Amino acid sequence: MTPRKPSPRKRAASRKPLPPLQFLQPLPYGAILRDGGVQFVVYSRSATALGILLYDAVGDVAPAETILLDPSRDRWGDIWSVFVPGLAAGTLYHFQADGPFEPERGQRFDGRARLIDPYAKALAGEFAIAADGRLVPPKCVVVDDAFDWQGDRHLRRGLSDTVIYEMHVRGFTASPTSGVEHPGTYLGVIEKIPYLKSLGVTAVELMPVHEFAAAMPSADGVVRGNYWGYDPLAFFAPHRGYAADPAPGAQVREFKEMVRALHAAGIEVILDVVFNHTAEGNHLGPTLSFKGLENRVYYMLGDGGSSYRNYTGCGNTINGNHPIVRELIFLCLRNWVHNYHVDGFRFDLASVLSRDRNGDLQPNPPVVEVITEDPALADTKMIAEAWDAAGAYQVGSFARMRWAEWNGRYRDDVRRFWRGDAAQTGHLATRLAGSSDLYAEHGRQPCHSINFVTSHDGFTLADLVSYREKHNEANGEGNRDGDNNNFSENYGVEGPTADPAVEAVRARQIRNMLATLILSQGVPMLVAGDEFRRTQRGNNNAWCQDNDVSWLDWRLVESNAGLVRFVRELIRFRLGNPTLRRRSFLVGGASGSGSLPDVEWFGPDGEPIDWGMADGGITCFLAAPTPERLIAGNNLEAGGVAGVPRHVLVMAHAEDQPRAFVLPAPAIIRALPWRVFVQTGRAAPNDIFADGRGPLVDASQPLELPGRSLVCLVASPAEAVAAQTAVPRK
Repeated sequence: MTPRKPSPRKRAASRKPLPPLQFLQPLPYGAILRDGGVQFVVYSRSATALGILLYDAVGDVAPAETILLDPSRDRWGDIWSVFVPGLAAGTLYHFQADGPFEPERGQRFDGRARLIDPYAKALAGEFAIAADGRLVPPKCVVVDDAFDWQGDRHLRRGLSDTVIYEMHVRGFTASPTSGVEHPGTYLGVIEKIPYLKSLGVTAVELMPVHEFAAAMPSADGVVRGNYWGYDPLAFFAPHRGYAADPAPGAQVREFKEMVRALHAAGIEVILDVVFNHTAEGNHLGPTLSFKGLENRVYYMLGDGGSSYRNYTGCGNTINGNHPIVRELIFLCLRNWVHNYHVDGFRFDLASVLSRDRNGDLQPNPPVVEVITEDPALADTKMIAEAWDAAGAYQVGSFARMRWAEWNGRYRDDVRRFWRGDAAQTGHLATRLAGSSDLYAEHGRQPCHSINFVTSHDGFTLADLVSYREKHNEANGEGNRDGDNNNFSENYGVEGPTADPAVEAVRARQIRNMLATLILSQGVPMLVAGDEFRRTQRGNNNAWCQDNDVSWLDWRLVESNAGLVRFVRELIRFRLGNPTLRRRSFLVGGASGSGSLPDVEWFGPDGEPIDWGMADGGITCFLAAPTPERLIAGNNLEAGGVAGVPRHVLVMAHAEDQPRAFVLPAPAIIRALPWRVFVQTGRAAPNDIFADGRGPLVDASQPLELPGRSLVCLVASPAEAVAAQTAVPRK
């Protein structure tokens, strides 16, 4: 590691000699603005030399100056730190570390590699190739965190009262059809807040926004794109590619502006975080940051250190339960919560965090416990994708009270029921009722189930009912990538069709699954664009498609206005009716505070269901909780939304032929003043009635449900009492 001589300009404003006491404030890590300069702090146990490379401009490949740290003066334990006077916000830098290169023992120091600071708060520029052929990563930026939050605070919405909208920051507005001034950016999201607010969602879950390698040249000269963002470079830094202003560090300000604006609209921000692997890949991958600072600590290694354990499918696995890495993770979470006002996190491949340094699953992993118990994160939503790429599947068992989970079983069971697969009726009932089979133990609640039918990973909802097979040819991997088990159906034609009969079935199935999702106990998650039939043309793994395959086509909002209204009314009804947002699991039989049960199940004939004979048709009765149960039994969370409790009756018919459904036989249920809320077998606007104010139902007559359709009826307890008192007594 040879220092480059300063330029004449640099000599004129020499920063040497440095102050005699360098290690003034060792923590936090990274580049911290102090009075008159910047304190650099980095961890490396095995480095023998460490330097800071300073750059004049974002496009410069060669540094303007190299500052070497003195191990006798600038190293305390395994922490290297130096204060450099004269530096300010906007300073561009890399670290550079030398040490042993012993791959067979897990040591991979490269004294000429440019390294991203693991605690960098922003990056600038793109990848470049140095004169020696090494890959030069984007530069780190010294950031001033000052920001006028205008009194903004976390919204602290109860998880039970949450409706999540998963979206990609760039893809949300990148299309010219979005009509925004700043397409594909944080500011573009702000411009679309009126749409999000009109839809009624209460939280956006952003696909990765921490810095990632959107386009990184490889050894073969091919530049590979990563549109989704699951290729981390710097966990503390907002992605520079989503900023409208190209100035270094502008993404920090714009991200905060986005969060502030979303909060002002009553919408929380949840980040999809990737603490399971990095862009450095396996032993053939580049040295960009962690490899060049302390490879044996940051990654899980095998074969004595010569190979990388790969539980992620991405070449390496972060060693999350090592104390150093554990500290990085919880400091990173604190940074996003307290510096950026983020409301929660969805942990990608979270089961990786359950693995110890040898890759074995632990029952109480330290990093999960630290996150769970961290008092600084106590108001923060924690959501796990409770599986990994190496076979771990912990849905229902990932952690305890603080953690919700993406419920993959919900997705599969709902898809299979509506596709018409055999013996799925009981599974649908379990999912509608909040998945007590997975979450009832250990005091967990229905809200620990994040229910979804689609996510970014897989088919869109429109494609789920239009394609029997995946069509990922455009990804360049011969259609081998992506999941083959989609539980999808095309209903007669693969892909787009003008056949009105096929189109009618697809439209019903989309509404069936959306209605099931919003009417289920638990927390619903929609994928951006499913509410207006966004398509990826059969691609179920569009990770590299930064184009109109992945971008939202906003023209569909108008052409599918009826479906947008359908979703809007479903969400509005859900958030106004606590019957659908129970804090405790439903109990069959008498509730103890009234004669109606929490839940009861019937067959299409109106009689109690025979689970052994259930064949694709089911009626679910949900009783409105009494005021006493709302306050005491359901433990309304701080900031919770009570709404007006109403009884709900859901009739789901998955077979392809029409069928008559009789209202449930118990007189106390049949006597209620039922009104139509949803009927997916009817065309808009009669597919849904605002606030459940549809026509009254004649309880003495069966309802004729078309094949593959759903009906939801609503009854108001207050209306029932009024009807009873209006009847003259003899």
